[in-house]
This record gives sequence, C-alpha cells and structure tokens, in this order.
Amino acid sequence: MPRVNRTVALSLLIVCSLVFLLFQLYYYRKYVGKTGPHILNPAGHLTTSQVQWTVKTFLALAQRFRLPLFLADTIALSLLSQDALRQQDLLVREPHCSFLCTGRPVTSFALQANRWKYDTGYGYQQPGFLLAAEQKGFELMELRGEDPRLASLDTLSGEQIPLHFLFRLHNYVIQVVFLYERSGNYLWHGPLRLQADMDRSFAPFKLLDYGYHSGAYDRPELILTVLDGLDVRVPRNVSSFVAQQKHARFLECRYREARNFLQLYPDDSSVVAVDFRRKAKTLLHLAARTLTQLGVPFWLSSGTCLGWFRQCNIISYSRDVDIGIFIKDYRPDIIAAFRKAGLSLKHKFGKVEDSLELSFLSDDIKLDIFFFYEDADVWNGGTQAKSGRKFKYIFPRFSLCWAEFLELKVRVPCETLDYVMANYGTTWNIPVTSWDWKTSPSNVQENGVWPVSEWEEVIQVY
Repeated sequence: MPRVNRTVALSLLIVCSLVFLLFQLYYYRKYVGKTGPHILNPAGHLTTSQVQWTVKTFLALAQRFRLPLFLADTIALSLLSQDALRQQDLLVREPHCSFLCTGRPVTSFALQANRWKYDTGYGYQQPGFLLAAEQKGFELMELRGEDPRLASLDTLSGEQIPLHFLFRLHNYVIQVVFLYERSGNYLWHGPLRLQADMDRSFAPFKLLDYGYHSGAYDRPELILTVLDGLDVRVPRNVSSFVAQQKHARFLECRYREARNFLQLYPDDSSVVAVDFRRKAKTLLHLAARTLTQLGVPFWLSSGTCLGWFRQCNIISYSRDVDIGIFIKDYRPDIIAAFRKAGLSLKHKFGKVEDSLELSFLSDDIKLDIFFFYEDADVWNGGTQAKSGRKFKYIFPRFSLCWAEFLELKVRVPCETLDYVMANYGTTWNIPVTSWDWKTSPSNVQENGVWPVSEWEEVIQVY
C-alpha cells in the first residue's frame, strides 16, 4: 500500500478548511449579516428571542428620539388583562416573550401624528430616527396620502401626509400607524394603499391590523408598562381599544361629488336656512352626547343621512334631524334621558315589539328616532296618528361605519348608497322639497292598522 505524502495531506486539509471557512462567511453575510440575530431558526420559523430583540431595538430607537409609540397590535393587546396592567410593577424583567410574540411576522404600533414633526426641507424633523433605523438594518416603506382635514368643497387637493411606516428587518415587519386629530375630537388613520411601483412582497399586507380601511378612534389614555421585559406604552383600557378597532372603519365625506351637486343646486343661504342648520347641528351634538352616555349606538338616517352623503351638510329644507337605532339597543330610560337634556317628547308611536318611533322637540327643531327591526328584512315602522295606519320601510342589510358630520364623529351605514337608494330611489341626487312620508319613499309598504284598543299605548301625541 503506497504511503500518503504528508505534505499533500496537509495541503488538502488546508484547502478543505478554507472552503468551509468561505462557506461560513458566505452564509453569515447572506443570512446573518445585518446587526442582531437572524429572525428565522433552522426550521424557518420565527424565534421568540429574536422577535423580542427586533422589537426591543426598534423601541430603543423610538425612545432615543422621543417618539411616544404605543402598542396597537390587536393580538398582543388581546393577551393583556386589566389585572396584569394593575400589577405592572410586579412584573419581572425576563426574556420570556408572552405578549409581543404573537406568531405573526408583524407587530403594530401607533403614533399620534402631532408628535412626528415636519420640516419642509428634508420632509421631517425626524431624519435622525429614520437614519438610525437604517443603520440598524431596518428597511422602510413609507405610505402617504392626502390630508382629509384640508379637503373642503373648495379645496380638493390636500397636502400629502405620512399614513403608515413599515419597518422590515430580517423579514419581520413593524407597522407604525399615524393617528391624526380630527375636528370631531377623535383620532383618524388613513388607508394603506400601495402605489404601482411599490414592492408588494415587502410585508405580509393581509396580516396587518391597520390600513385595509380608514379608521376612527376615541383618544386613548396611555400608560407605560413592562411587557416581555420591555417598556411599552399601551392603552389603559385595553379591551375598549381592541373593541373599537373591530368597528373602526371610517368613511370620508364625498367632497368632490358634494361640490358638483352644489354647483347644480346651490345651497340656501337665507337667514332662515342658516339658522336651521345651526340649530340642527346643536341638536345632533346634544343627541350624540345623550345616547353616548346611555351606551346606545345610533346612525344618521333618512334625510340627515342623505344630506351627509349627497352634499356633506344638513339639507336646509328637511326641517328635522333623523337618526336610527337598532331595537336591540333600546333602553327604557331613553325618553327620561332626553327630557333631562332639555328636549320635550313630541310623540311616541308603536311599541318596543313593533314599529317604535320617538320624536323630540328642541328649539322648534324635531329629532326623529327610528327604531330598526331585524327579522326576514331590516325595517323601521311608521304610524299615522289620525287613522292608526301602519307603514313599513324596508332596507337592505347594512353594517355601520364612522364618519364626520358637522364636526361630530357619527355612524352611518357603510353601504350608504344602497341605504339611500332604498329610501329615495335612483333620483336621490335630485332635490325634492315636497315629501310625503307615507307615499314618497321608494321602500314604503302598508303594514296594517293598529287595533283601536291599543291606540292609547301606540299613539301618544304631546
């Protein structure tokens, strides 16, 4: 058997070692090259310690640049309990990842936009934050849109403002949602819409909590707590914030269509019309406060809903304010609450089981509350006082969205066009000053007559 040359064997070992070393260097540069640990374990799954490290790095940058981010991730917040927050000082700073590691490759935070300052030269007074994030290895996708607060019937080209920042590091994404103050004393975020030239693989967009629609929120009170060993701001009332997020969809007034409508049909600027709009605004605000205190959700209905949808304003010749409430949300103390607020009951028609309708009066302006029933159809009822005749107004099923109307955050049917067309037909965009509630609506049906024996209960006029 020939002897192996020691020099040749040593050379082969050196070459193999160099090849292995080069492979390790390649692997490190390709998969672990940026600052911090790689985000995937050998099986390709997110690891808790590495998720925690990524979030910790990002929050440290936010703290350094005094950006008061707060946790808005719905899954992470759902894991919290009020009891855990009350005992925040007892929490131990340890590397467990019980809240922030949700199993998704994304965590959502929110920032009140007035804390992100602008600069006309660079674009922001926060270039240091973005630069520092880049130096840490984060990639940025910025999504902007028009500022709806600057939109009006005269000015439709609003300033471009940041709506969402997506920071990506090793395929893990941190979403920052910008919340803007609106005139109805609430916070608003815009939709997340990708431009044609944007990378649609940048983030798992279908998993993001925010951006599918615009959203509206009450301003949350924030507290600083410890989650998974990290200092994190969270809403004090976690359950309330999560509940709001589920029903936060917001519809903007259709300013362009409203402007076109008013060019065809100029608004009444008479003293009487201006006075009515002022009183109607006051009445709607009072109704909203009263029902909010009772915990009763409502939405704009009938002519008031038409005014919001068609012209972004009260219809001056409507002479009343109309709102809808689902009968399941009825409370027997509604009448007492409105009387306490200074309104007088004008009439009460129907009963809780069938066709209930309340009408209040304030400063010569009527507030009509229509209660909606859900069975085979969605409908509200009407009653003619002198004859006891019953009427039924049928609507397609609808969900509720938030909107802004007369400097107030209110609900409207999300499927607004279908709702309006059910009531006013295909000619809803043509003003009709003469309206008979028994025959004019497209969705009205005769619904029998109240028995005379029930009139004392179901027909009450004051």
